[in-house]
Amino acid sequence: MSEEPSLIILITSIIFLLLLSAFFSGSETGMMASNKIKLRNKAKSGERNADRALKLLSKPDNLLSVILVGNNFANILASALVTILMINFFDGRVLLGSIVLTIIILIFSEITPKTTASAYPENFASKSSWVLSRLSFLFKPIVLMTNQVSSRLLNLLNVDIKKSNDSDNLNTDELKTLLDDSNSLIPRDYRKMLSAVLGMDKLIVEDIMIPLSEIEGININESLENIKKRIKDSPYTTLPVYDQNIANCIGLLHLKDSSDFLDAFEMDKPVDSFISEPYFASLTTNLTKQLHEFQNNNESIALVVDEYGEVEGLISVEDIFIEIVGKFGNEISEQEKEFSLQPDASVITDGNSKIRDLNKFMSWKILDDESKTINGLILRAIDEIPIANLCLEIDEYRFEILKIENNSISSIKIKKVRS
Repeated sequence: MSEEPSLIILITSIIFLLLLSAFFSGSETGMMASNKIKLRNKAKSGERNADRALKLLSKPDNLLSVILVGNNFANILASALVTILMINFFDGRVLLGSIVLTIIILIFSEITPKTTASAYPENFASKSSWVLSRLSFLFKPIVLMTNQVSSRLLNLLNVDIKKSNDSDNLNTDELKTLLDDSNSLIPRDYRKMLSAVLGMDKLIVEDIMIPLSEIEGININESLENIKKRIKDSPYTTLPVYDQNIANCIGLLHLKDSSDFLDAFEMDKPVDSFISEPYFASLTTNLTKQLHEFQNNNESIALVVDEYGEVEGLISVEDIFIEIVGKFGNEISEQEKEFSLQPDASVITDGNSKIRDLNKFMSWKILDDESKTINGLILRAIDEIPIANLCLEIDEYRFEILKIENNSISSIKIKKVRS
C-alpha cells in the first residue's frame, strides 16, 4: 500500500511536466510568430500583457534561452521520472517507456500547442508573457551563461543576432507585397493609393512632369483677346506668364488675380504686382521630396529645369496627387482618346505619349529608365530619325510607325507580341 502514493506522485509529476513542456512549446511559437504591429496596437489600447510581450521580444536571444531552458528542463525531468516509473512498477521496461513518452511529447507537448499557438500567436504571446517575464528573472544566471557560450559560437558562424530586432522593419518593396497580399483586408482603391504613395520614392519629377511642348501659358506679347481666351479655356488655376517663349518666364498668374491682370494689361500698365515669382524644381528631384518642397515654400506649381537651368517642363501639386489617387473625370476620357485600343489588343497613340502612362493604361512593362516618351524610346533603339511604316520589336513589344510629322512620330501602333 505504501507504493501507491509514490506511483500517483510520479504520474502526477510527469503530467505536470508535460503540461509545462506544452506551455513552453506553445509560447515559443506564439512569441516568434506574433505580429509586432498587432501587439503594439494592443499595447496602445492599454493591454499590459501585450506591452510585456513586446519587451520580451526586444531581446529575442534572452527570450529563446528562457524558453529552451524551461522546455528542456521539463522534458529531461519527465524522461527521468518515466525511467524511475518503468523500473519500479513495470519490470524495467525503460525502452517502452521512452517510446511512449516520445509519442506523448510529440502529440501533446509539441504538435498540439505549437499548432494552436500558430493559429492565435498574439493571444498566446500576450497570455504567456507574465510567466515568461518571471522565469526570465529566475533563469537569469543560467541564461547569461548559456548566452555567453552561444554568442561565441554565433560569432564563429558570422551570425548577427541584433539583426533579428529589425525583422519587422520592412522596405518599400516588402510593404507593397504586403499590400498586394492583403486582399479583402484593405479595400482595392486604398491598396492602389497606398501602393502609389510607397512608389513615390522611386519616381522623380521628370517621370510625371508636363513636357515643355505641352505647357499652357500666357505670352505677354499676344493680343488681349488671345490672352483672355487662354485664361478662359485653361483647366488650371495657375498659368506661367512668359515673354516670347517659356524659357523667359516672368512669373506665375493665379487665375483669382486674372481680372486685375487683364485690366493692367489692357491699360498698358506693369503687371508684375499681379503675378508671383516663378518657382523652379529640378528634373531629378524625388517626388516625395518635391511634395515637401511645395509645402515648405507654399507653392503649388513649378517650372522644371535641367542641370543647365533650361526649362524642360512643368509640375504641380495636382500632378503628384493624380499620381497617388489616379486620373478621374475628363482626364480618364482624355487618356482613352490618347490611347486608342484596337480589336487585336494593340493600341494606337502619339509618339509624345509617356511610356509610364501607356504602361498604366495597358498594364504593360515597357522599360522607361532611359526614355520617358515613345519618341525617345524609338530614337534610342534605331539611332536615327524614324520613317513611316518602320516596324521594330523592343523586348516583347512590336512598334509600327504609322505617321511622321516634323521629324516626330505622330501616330504609332504598339502591340505586345510575347508574354
